Amino acid sequence: MPFKVADPFDFGSGLVNANAANDPGLVYDMGTFDYILYLCSMGYKSDEINNIIDGAASCPLKRPSILDVNLPSLTIPNLKGTVGVRRTVTNVGPENSKYKAIIEPPPGITIKVKPETLIFNSDISKISFTLTILATHEYNTEFEFGSLTWSDGVHQVRIPISVRTEFPQLV
Repeated sequence: MPFKVADPFDFGSGLVNANAANDPGLVYDMGTFDYILYLCSMGYKSDEINNIIDGAASCPLKRPSILDVNLPSLTIPNLKGTVGVRRTVTNVGPENSKYKAIIEPPPGITIKVKPETLIFNSDISKISFTLTILATHEYNTEFEFGSLTWSDGVHQVRIPISVRTEFPQLV
């Protein structure tokens, strides 16, 4: 079997730092509703979900995108141009915090984040942001890797990003 160079799929986001995990600054939190939307995005019907959760749930009329599941990572397996992705972070650090986005896009990919700065205070503890991901080339690739880091100067809240572009091949 030939050797393969390790990539983020092999080693994940990095080493666990127990001290930093005790004071993460921001978290990508998921509740019951997020899991229901995940099941809806996978094609489950409301009655099937109700059997799973033993409760009452209903999927939106428009099927949600699986890319919008609020995970602390982002994988786009078949980017064919531009896609928008939404995430929400919860501030679990100091009440009055300001985080700036640091983007390291995968090669051949442009990523824009809105807003570029997250400002938390006593009234705002959760903020949603949108990533717009654009392929700057039109050829198929293997997965390429990058990251988004939110920094307040003390905390570095990083999520890995993996993107594979997929375009029809001209014959």
